[in-house]
Amino acid sequence: MLSPDTPADELLRQQILDDNDLLDTPADPYLDTLVRVVREVFAVKTVLVSLIDRDRQWFKARIGLDADATSRAISFCGHAILGTQAFIVEDTHSDPRFHDNPLVLNNPHIRFYAGRPLLSKEGQALGTLCLIDPLPQTLTDKQQRLFNDMALLVEGYLKLRNDNEQTAQLRAALSREQRKVMLDPLTQLWNRAGLNHFLPRHQQQADDLSLQLGVLFCDLDYFKKVNDNHGHAAGDQVLWETARRINAAVRPQDVVTRSGGEEFVVLLHVHDENELLHIAERVRCAMSNQPLEIDDQKLNLTISIGATLRVPPEALSNTLNRADQALYQAKGNGRNRVELAS
Repeated sequence: MLSPDTPADELLRQQILDDNDLLDTPADPYLDTLVRVVREVFAVKTVLVSLIDRDRQWFKARIGLDADATSRAISFCGHAILGTQAFIVEDTHSDPRFHDNPLVLNNPHIRFYAGRPLLSKEGQALGTLCLIDPLPQTLTDKQQRLFNDMALLVEGYLKLRNDNEQTAQLRAALSREQRKVMLDPLTQLWNRAGLNHFLPRHQQQADDLSLQLGVLFCDLDYFKKVNDNHGHAAGDQVLWETARRINAAVRPQDVVTRSGGEEFVVLLHVHDENELLHIAERVRCAMSNQPLEIDDQKLNLTISIGATLRVPPEALSNTLNRADQALYQAKGNGRNRVELAS
């Protein structure tokens, strides 16, 4: 196996990656959508937006792979960032650099790889958009041009993201080490620690904007049957896809968390309960209107939601409790519904 070389300007490259504050950040609905589209276009099993950190490659967006990171020493993307054009391996089994790579011999059993570097505005390769498949493939000239175009879209979005106000607020609020312990590795959402961190800050922002703090408690219906009938690996895929759908159904400024198990909590700024219920209904429909495709099987799943607005001057813990009680009411009233807490 050939480990990737270190770029000559690695210290500068790493510093720019750190300054962009992309590592250990929550899932992004735009990038989640883009990797899904790329997978459909190129008919491969896995598509990643991979960032090359000091000793790992970490996936900002992924589809078709459960892991959120791998070692840099065995990464294909570590080779790809050494150039500026797409790095393509048509068949790893016939390539002496990769035929005995652990990612070839073991899951995900890579046979085909294509990675196009994602460049910062300074021209440094921060990571790649990459295609992976367990079967060997060859990209036509047209496919290579299309792949380059897709990578340009990712690259441009990351540059815009680095300049927006929300990213600046995230930098000010959390260090990278703090983010690491607040991210759920399976769904790439904030975990319960993240919920506890953002809850008082979201309340303060609501006050500053003369808005109300809204809370949605969301719980998948009959999730235990998924694990019992299809296995825990399928259950993990359901949780991952559920996180994607909730994220896409709410707004960029809303905070989506996985508080544990199959339960998700969303923090929102709203004008009134009608706006809150409208967003909650979007989340419910995002789950119920289209089956989840898990390992070539279609699963019809629904979600129950408890919604509430904070009533000053109640403690934030009481607001969460009322949303939780509304969730239990939704479960008791037939599931696949939204209930507003009294």
